[in-house]
Amino acid sequence: MGMMQEFKEFAVKGNVIDLAVGVIIGGAFGKIVGSLVDDVIMPVVGGTFGNLDFSNLFITLGKIPEGTAPTLAALKAAGVPTLAYGNFITVAINFIILAFIIFMMVKQINRMKRTEPVAPAAPAPTPEDVVLLREIRDSLRK
Repeated sequence: MGMMQEFKEFAVKGNVIDLAVGVIIGGAFGKIVGSLVDDVIMPVVGGTFGNLDFSNLFITLGKIPEGTAPTLAALKAAGVPTLAYGNFITVAINFIILAFIIFMMVKQINRMKRTEPVAPAAPAPTPEDVVLLREIRDSLRK
């Protein structure tokens, strides 16, 4: 069996295709959650706490060159090391929301699995010695 044949069998297995679909949908879903956090939740949280913008929360770890604007983007462009903890807060909120949504999905799937009717188990086959005893009993009755 050639390497190409083996690769073809591997690539078209159901698990590999399911994984690829899951990764693609997960990437798109991650962008949706990112937009929800960046465009909806963070402005509301920032407005609640006094026009706070988490994306510009940082600590400068180096010397700031003169004439550099005190924004994260300008400092990074100037090569100044910064600890951008505001971006971490945003990513952590993204993760919490995404994890909660996945938890709710798994919970619903598990609930649907439990409510499906379970087919009754087939009766166990009668042991051979019992069958022979029944035949002997039936022949004695005759």
